[in-house]
Amino acid sequence: MSADLSDLYQQVILDHNRRPRNRGKLPTANRVAHGDNPSCGDQCSVYLRLDAGVPGQPDRIGDLSFDGSGCAISQASASLMTTQLKGKTAAEAEALYQNFHAIVTTGKEPEEISDLGAFAGVHAFPARIKCATLGWHAALNALKNDATPATTESHTD
Repeated sequence: MSADLSDLYQQVILDHNRRPRNRGKLPTANRVAHGDNPSCGDQCSVYLRLDAGVPGQPDRIGDLSFDGSGCAISQASASLMTTQLKGKTAAEAEALYQNFHAIVTTGKEPEEISDLGAFAGVHAFPARIKCATLGWHAALNALKNDATPATTESHTD
């Protein structure tokens, strides 16, 4: 990775941590899920509004937000996740998570420049992978309408 791209990615993470997008409780949410990372204390709740699709089309994420506390990686990742998942179907959200998971576990950047690539460096710090994926696990639980708290201890990140 070039130094310029590395600097850009660092700025993306810092910006999302300092000025999180879609933070707070979403009053129109019809799905809520919570995530917990007991190894470092990160917590994340995701509030999601799933909008019914037109007949013959899948439901889509109309809006979502997050709230919680934790390290810069977990907070920045949850913020970025909310910007990436709006308007997506459950299948598209799952595919986007799989792409993100591959980025944080292998360090392989996406083929096209994407804010998700900012988290490629996380792979060098295996304990931080759970921080980066916490909000995503909570969002996927919310999509499934699964109120069981997502815990990083039950995922193989």
